[in-house]
Amino acid sequence: MSDVIENLCGATVQHGSSSDRVYLMKIGDADPVELIKKIEDLAKERGYSKIFTKVPAHSAQAFLDAGYLCEAKVPLFFKGEEDALFLCRYLNKSRANVDNIEVLEHVMELAMGKKGLGIRHAMPEGSSIRICREDDVGAMADIYREVFPSYPFPVHDPAYLRETMQSHVLYFGVESNGRLLALSSAELDSHGKNAEMTDFATLPASLGRGFAANLLAAMEPEAARHGIRTLYTIARAVSPGMNITFARLGYEFGGRLINNTQISGSIESMNVWYKQLPPLED
Repeated sequence: MSDVIENLCGATVQHGSSSDRVYLMKIGDADPVELIKKIEDLAKERGYSKIFTKVPAHSAQAFLDAGYLCEAKVPLFFKGEEDALFLCRYLNKSRANVDNIEVLEHVMELAMGKKGLGIRHAMPEGSSIRICREDDVGAMADIYREVFPSYPFPVHDPAYLRETMQSHVLYFGVESNGRLLALSSAELDSHGKNAEMTDFATLPASLGRGFAANLLAAMEPEAARHGIRTLYTIARAVSPGMNITFARLGYEFGGRLINNTQISGSIESMNVWYKQLPPLED
């Protein structure tokens, strides 16, 4: 079951037993001190083991004073002007333990070794990338169901895909012979001028063909056309493929979120990568 998203004191929060956490997605106009109390009350009431927040630098001090730790940072995240800090608090100390640190460090070594090298595989002949349409949502949900048995957002639900497509998410697909083989999305924050590059999924039979890197490269200019200045992702730290993809396309490493997100049945650590886009020329 996916976590739920709701308004709390004017802020947008996601929470649920799936990822066993509260995630402050947007602080909005909430008072940080009041919000911290409300979030912690919610977390303790539900028995969650982690609170995870993404806040502008000017709001961070209240969280740091309350004992929160900074796990990652994205410079110039908000409107190309103000940094974002990813702050957390562990309500269960065991959640902060990393059992596979050697694996995670090896993945980072692999990624950094490919940094800035660009796309490795050209698109296969007969395949192309396009922005997904509302009549694609059934096929898109089928792909997400096959690739991710469980996911922190309800991408398995065509209605959710349609709703987000209509509001703030650009979905991209690799198509071959009229069939979608891979997907990704750019979740746009038009007010903050940032976009999360996320929801990458390739059907198992099409892995190894470089679709993720090509999708990412196609999303970047489209995000720029929507006025986006900063791109970022929260990628599975255990995944060599996705971390190498972002490193290859020139993204910077912003930090690691420990035991942060439930994907495919287990809670995983996530790496933050980011890239600043130059302003469009007139």
